[in-house]
Amino acid sequence: MTKSRLLKYALLGIAAALIAHYLIEKEEKPKGHPRDYAEIAAEGIIHASTEYNSISFYVDDDTLSGFHYELIEAFARDHGLQAAISPEMSFNKRLEGLADGQYDVIAYGILATSELKDSLLLTTPIVLNKQVLVQRKLENISDSSLFIKSQLDLAGKTLHVVKGSPSILRIRNLGNEIGDTIYVEEIEKYGSEQLIALVAHGDIDYAVCDESIARTAADSIPQIDINTAISFTQFYSWGVSKQSPILLDSLNTWLDSFKKGKEIKKNLQTILRETKLSCTFPYTQHIPTFYN
Repeated sequence: MTKSRLLKYALLGIAAALIAHYLIEKEEKPKGHPRDYAEIAAEGIIHASTEYNSISFYVDDDTLSGFHYELIEAFARDHGLQAAISPEMSFNKRLEGLADGQYDVIAYGILATSELKDSLLLTTPIVLNKQVLVQRKLENISDSSLFIKSQLDLAGKTLHVVKGSPSILRIRNLGNEIGDTIYVEEIEKYGSEQLIALVAHGDIDYAVCDESIARTAADSIPQIDINTAISFTQFYSWGVSKQSPILLDSLNTWLDSFKKGKEIKKNLQTILRETKLSCTFPYTQHIPTFYN
């Protein structure tokens, strides 16, 4: 991997902040309380948060694009709303923003854990995905004992994840399954793609992220191995506050119609063509399976 390519991924977190500040023309929404659909419709703006990465939301030249970006924009357009989208790398901060009313919806794949179901309302499933281990390939490791061949080899290892990621619970359960401790280090300032870059560069040994993001990264960073699954394939949804049940119904009704209608193929083809980080990241090959 060239230094310029590695630098590009290492700086994605900075890019997200710049996008929020310069490219998304919106006023900062003051903290308050979660809103339901009537308040959102009255303002005419739905405030959404997502992660800045090559799958969900990114800037290609001066164009905003991405899978979740396109979907929330389509929902807003069909309801006569404007979508104000804020990139936030920390999963915990997305949850905090939802709780204090800064965001109306987390437009990003959320794993339906029992803990999150207690604090959020989750939409109908949107994508199928799973968590995978990201490590350097055996030929790129000086100490072969660091290479993970199976989940049993994770005993005593430290896995890096985005702070607050639902994968933490799965890793803890996996530790119970293998009968040993798997340590977790939560990283707040970086998203999944930055963690992958850190693994590739040798700054950390292991990271856990969505398979769709890992597979896309592997096309451009050939020294990473993503063949060890951390979880099985699961449903991922968007999330809204428990104080927003009508918004949830509106999203679910729209998603069901969108997925069943003829428009879905046209819209997804547009997303597949347009949403790519660069020519070295063929987004069209690794979009998460759209659940229908």
